[in-house]
Amino acid sequence: MKVNTQSVNFHADQKLLDFIQTKMNKLDLFYDKVIQSDVYLKVENTSNKENKIFEARVSVPGDSLMVKKQCRTFEEGVDIAVASLERQLKKRKDKLRA
Repeated sequence: MKVNTQSVNFHADQKLLDFIQTKMNKLDLFYDKVIQSDVYLKVENTSNKENKIFEARVSVPGDSLMVKKQCRTFEEGVDIAVASLERQLKKRKDKLRA
């Protein structure tokens, strides 16, 4: 799957980009018709510790799934968002089967 990653207000290192790529590639196991995904990494300038925002939009035929998570680290946000996307893709696949 093609993953387009954009980082806002900072420069993402290669380790983080590789981590996101491997996690997003696992979504192909749950629904094989995923076209592409767009990932946005944002850092808010606040004193709050949970200032990292992970947004992902996954394009599937006829629809797109969106998830947005705000966490302490991007890795934590990726894990939570991918779990949410897994549930959405499983639900979509079950609907198409019925």
